[in-house]
Amino acid sequence: MVKIATWNVNSVKARLPHLLRWLDDFSPDIVLLQELKCVAEAFPHAEVEDKGYNIAVSGQKTYNGVAILSKSPIDIELTELPGDPSDEQARYIEGFTGDVRVAAIYLPNGNPVDTEKYPYKLEFMERLYDRAKELLTTEDAFVLGGDYNVIPEDADVHDPESWRGDALFRPETHAAWRKFIYLGLTDAFRVFNPEAGRYSYWDYRAGAWNKDNGIRIDHLMLSPQAADILTASGVDRTPRGWEKPSDHTPVWCELDL
Repeated sequence: MVKIATWNVNSVKARLPHLLRWLDDFSPDIVLLQELKCVAEAFPHAEVEDKGYNIAVSGQKTYNGVAILSKSPIDIELTELPGDPSDEQARYIEGFTGDVRVAAIYLPNGNPVDTEKYPYKLEFMERLYDRAKELLTTEDAFVLGGDYNVIPEDADVHDPESWRGDALFRPETHAAWRKFIYLGLTDAFRVFNPEAGRYSYWDYRAGAWNKDNGIRIDHLMLSPQAADILTASGVDRTPRGWEKPSDHTPVWCELDL
């Protein structure tokens, strides 16, 4: 079995003790990280390597940043999402490791929706759709995991009405998300967790964590070849309850590779 997890750490420097503790406790085989908030050279390579992981990073000073950690060697395929050479934001890294292709994705938030940020979000989703469509032609088992900044449906948010106009929950966002589903990708979490009210993010404000006022925006999207060997999936809420946590918590799946 290969255990794959995605986690928006909200600054790898600030959350390094949490990351190292979680790697020990949960022992994932492959980890897809987002929002590193550092350049590749500033990533804590030595500390993570000491835990037995190979590392591939696409970093950016202060903002964004994604990484792949794996107990197996990583062959890096891409360090940016194809389709827009002018896009300098570090939001995508893709590679082969442990007999599976994986990508760590930090999709744009898109708020405020009346600025250029929302068209950028939708354009990024369209480029990701094009990449997924291209990957399907390879017949590889692949996992596109990360912080999608998409609440797929009402079951994935504690108060749907309060989110209706938000970039994470707008009709255009939902339409872009459904294109991945119609393409044949599988939301790994939903296969084994059909019930409502299971979240991956809780705001720091208004006691959201203690009230369980969350949203599900971190996803592992599987190709048909990966979905065929999916054996388990879930959310590990534990790190969100630690002192000074990330506002996200890891989402994981197991593949029978």
